Amino acid sequence: MPADSDKQQQETETTTEKYEFIEDLPGVGPATAQKLRELGYHTVESLAMATTREIEAVGVSDKKAFQVIQAARSSIGVSFIRADQLLKQRQSIARLTTGSKALDKIIDGGLETQTITEFYGEYGCGKSQICHQLCVNVQLPIEQGGLNGGVLYIDTENTFRLERIVQMSTHLGLNPEEVVKNIIYAEAYTSDHQMFLLENADEIIKANNIKLIIVDSLTAHFRSEYIGREMLASRQQRLNKHMHKLTALARAFNAVAVVTNQVMAKPDQFFGDAIHPIGGNIVGHTSQTRIYLRRASHGPIRIARLVSSPYLPEGEEILKVTENGIEDVSEEEKATKSRGR
Repeated sequence: MPADSDKQQQETETTTEKYEFIEDLPGVGPATAQKLRELGYHTVESLAMATTREIEAVGVSDKKAFQVIQAARSSIGVSFIRADQLLKQRQSIARLTTGSKALDKIIDGGLETQTITEFYGEYGCGKSQICHQLCVNVQLPIEQGGLNGGVLYIDTENTFRLERIVQMSTHLGLNPEEVVKNIIYAEAYTSDHQMFLLENADEIIKANNIKLIIVDSLTAHFRSEYIGREMLASRQQRLNKHMHKLTALARAFNAVAVVTNQVMAKPDQFFGDAIHPIGGNIVGHTSQTRIYLRRASHGPIRIARLVSSPYLPEGEEILKVTENGIEDVSEEEKATKSRGR
């Protein structure tokens, strides 16, 4: 019986039709395809991660929406599978180096594709510097910790600087002109604009071999536009939708998703760290890996702490931010820091 099941499964896998364009999907004609694109669904991969309620907005029935999504999911291999097959699929997950071997160590070799990694901390702790470094690192060959891909960078605080990209790429021996060509940049002016950019990013991601999606910062606009407790529910609902879209894109295109997050202080908290990330449980549950960055007492030294991960223990390492980018701290510098405590 198990042998028959395996045979049937293999036959199903070999006969599954692959669709390149959304017009190729059963039940999707030119008019429906145009409406789907207006909603932000430009690729089969993005449709595979959609919900029937979202697709119904183009004017199709619940049944037809379900059929379209199922066809898209079958095309890219999204279905029920055995755990041993899942183990094989997990081998397709790649890792992106941060530039610091110490930080890579506590996150099991680098940032995972298909998940969201969140960096949070106070102003000046190095969040945007790490994002700049990742923009360069992702273009490195796989054997050097890169992903041989491009970057989609959504900037909400006007902190992106090409000068830093040039410095970091030159230090790694890369051609700065080639590196900047592989960075697709967009500045988001409002939270609505920020969501719109991500919702219409699938075609750009596919066409430019994007392997890293950065939103820096995730919560800046939401925090400034949704003020007061009466706006909290609306803010959290939109943040939730935004982050789930980011997760869907990361999974559909096997890309690394990185968000930076602002923090708030709780002056009434007398024990432990009074610094907490914005976004509450919505952001906490959706970010698979959370890293807290903070300054050391002096100089370029930063402390990175892995706060949460689905399978890794908490850990803490130190690194430094220099003109060259994100680097490890030497043993001598560690000793100096210890003496300064």
